[in-house]
Amino acid sequence: MVLNKKERKAGYFGKLINLVETYPQCLIVQADNVGSKQMSEIRHGLRGKAIVLMGKNTMIRTALRAHVKNMPELEKLISIVKYNIGFVFCIADPAEVRKTILANKVPAPARQGAIAPVNVTIPAGPTGLDPSQTSFFQALSIPTKIQKGQIEIVSDVSLIKVGDKVGASQAALLQKLNIRPFAYGLSVQSVYDSGSVYDASVLDITDEVITAKFMTGLKNVAGLSLGCGIPTQASLPHLIVRSYKNCVALVVESKYSFKQMDKIKEYLKDPSKFAVAAAPKTPAGGKKAPSPKKKEEKKEEEEEEMGFSLFD
Repeated sequence: MVLNKKERKAGYFGKLINLVETYPQCLIVQADNVGSKQMSEIRHGLRGKAIVLMGKNTMIRTALRAHVKNMPELEKLISIVKYNIGFVFCIADPAEVRKTILANKVPAPARQGAIAPVNVTIPAGPTGLDPSQTSFFQALSIPTKIQKGQIEIVSDVSLIKVGDKVGASQAALLQKLNIRPFAYGLSVQSVYDSGSVYDASVLDITDEVITAKFMTGLKNVAGLSLGCGIPTQASLPHLIVRSYKNCVALVVESKYSFKQMDKIKEYLKDPSKFAVAAAPKTPAGGKKAPSPKKKEEKKEEEEEEMGFSLFD
């Protein structure tokens, strides 16, 4: 059964609204330079993890505006519907979905007029081109030499920089060298999560990053509290340790003592106890390492047995 234009539009509207209501998290992706075959591969790779929905921006905005009364948070989603974008509704974790999307990129040649997404450098070495084609290199001021009947580039050449428009000579040279410097795929621009829209870079934040940031903030609060003399939960452990050190310094020269000070006074009266406490552990095997003193005594005995003393 062939559906007319009105029926197809109604079906698309229903599908979009159903996905928005069912999956509160979605990735807004840009689909520049992505072909139908590659899109099919991306859909296949995301099977069970996410649902991809593309469409015309006017249709998407119309469908979302019609549903804003029921879901006011969609207003934020409408504002980012521009350029060549699409939605990837996440079933799995958004970070995992983005990883799958970014893994599916296809190498592509540098076409004339395209904006370079990466820096392009031609490596030094033989090119495989015959000497009659030196004009391509001369037009781009690339130093070359003739070696074994072919053109050889003398040193690495930075041909195109990120954001530059690819020129005709650059595109022709890269094509002759069979270099496909670009790779295209879906690019994740933003993340929509239950009415909130934020940059895709947020997905790079891991539990380790959050913990490190929290610990840094905690240290800053503790330092500020100690500097101002205002006690807080963050500075309390430092204040207790500092107070203990002050008590030790005050009591160490007097006869007064307290429970936590008794052991320190014992060490001060007899430092050998501290030496025993700080002695290295017995190595594996159960045998104690011989002390330097015992080694020296053993050496003296051996020398005396040989007929002379170490100190003669």
